[in-house]
This record gives sequence, C-alpha cells and structure tokens, in this order.
Amino acid sequence: MIRLKNQKQIEGIRKSCKLLAETLQRVGELVEVGKTPKELDAFAREFIERRRGRPAFLGYHGFPGALCISKNEAVIHGIPDDEPLRSGDVVSIDCGIELDGYYSDSAVTFAVGDVPEEIKQLMRVAHESLELGIREAQAGNRIKDISRAIYQHNRQYGYGIVRPYCGHGLGLELHEEPNVPNYVGRGPNPRLKPGMVLAIEPMINLGGDEVDVLDDDWTVVTSDSSISVHFEHTVAVLKEGTEVLTALD
Repeated sequence: MIRLKNQKQIEGIRKSCKLLAETLQRVGELVEVGKTPKELDAFAREFIERRRGRPAFLGYHGFPGALCISKNEAVIHGIPDDEPLRSGDVVSIDCGIELDGYYSDSAVTFAVGDVPEEIKQLMRVAHESLELGIREAQAGNRIKDISRAIYQHNRQYGYGIVRPYCGHGLGLELHEEPNVPNYVGRGPNPRLKPGMVLAIEPMINLGGDEVDVLDDDWTVVTSDSSISVHFEHTVAVLKEGTEVLTALD
C-alpha cells in the first residue's frame, strides 16, 4: 500500500532530509586520499546523533554501519572498512536518517583525487539521469515515467543499469511502496499523487547490468568488475510541484 503523507508528515520528513543533506555535505568534505571508510562512518554517526537523529542504516537487518560506503566496482551496501582511500577511487556514500520518527535517504558518489575522463563522464551522466527522473516525478505522471527517463539517458551512453535494486517510497519507514526501478519493466506502474515521498536512485555501471553479492551478504558488486556510481535524492510529490527534500539550500 502506498502511503500518502499529510502536511505535518511532509514537514517532519523535510527536517530529516535537511539533516541528511548536511551530513553528506560534511562527509564529502572529508573524502580524500588516506581517509578510511570507518573514519567517515564514525564522523557521520556522531554528527547525526549530536543533532538528535538516528542513523537509519545502523543495525537495519544487521547492517554494521551508519553509512553504506561502496568503492569502485561496489554498487551499494558496502560495509565501512579500514582500507585507506587512494587517488583514483570512486566512492559512493549512501545514508539514511530517522529524526523524530521520520525517514530520509540520499546518496552521492565522489571521486578521490584524479580519475579518468570516462569515470567523470559516468558520474556526470548518472547525476543527470537523477535530475531527469526527478523532473518526471510530477503528480499525474506514473512511476515508469521516472524509470524511462533514467534508463534512456544512461543507455544512450551504453552504461549498465542495475536491475535487482531500485528506488522506493519512504518517510514513515525507511522502505515503503512503491518501488522506483531505473528501467522500464513489467511491474506495477502507479500514478503519482500529491503526498507521495520517493527515493529516486540511479545505480549505473560503466560496464554491463549484472551484479553479484559478496560473501559478506551485503556488498553488491558489478559482475564484470566495472566501476559503478550511485546518486539518490528523497523527493516529495506536492500539488504545487515536486520538492527535492535532500537538496542543500
């Protein structure tokens, strides 16, 4: 069941999203050669908790971190470790926050030091596809309008689109209906209505579509070891238009 949020709930989600945007901005400022994912994770956890929030990923189905930190061929759900970042790494950082009972979710991919032009283009195109997907998240449109915009923009560059994992509803819980795929399939295609809150999140590979899960039962990697990037915003579908809740002011 898709849960439409009222004005009070949207405001609560908005506050959670603001804290999340600030968290990812501060974490991003720390991404540099020599920094470890565990150090980034510890900073995020303290930053969130000092502001009365709770890292929503920490302990979720047993996940051990406040952040999902996925490097290079890792797509999502990377567990923060002690391996220092190196120049040329591509790091996707995904975070969720619960604040006063309201949930937010967002992800950003960072380049560490110098990366090849083809990686810069991959990051640019994937982020553009997020913006195009958000543009379609208007009342009266359907979920597949979002999916189509993301898919077509990335496919024209020949990039792989991750299929087993996708965006989702959220706000009162971390994951709610509906699913928001990054490709157009045969699944449900609900019409977008005011009050819907969605996490839109392209997961795009330099190589093929296929992914595997490592033995840690969390980290998702590209099957062909190609670089993957991940961008995500929480958005609210409103009568007056769509608001990107996790965007910085």
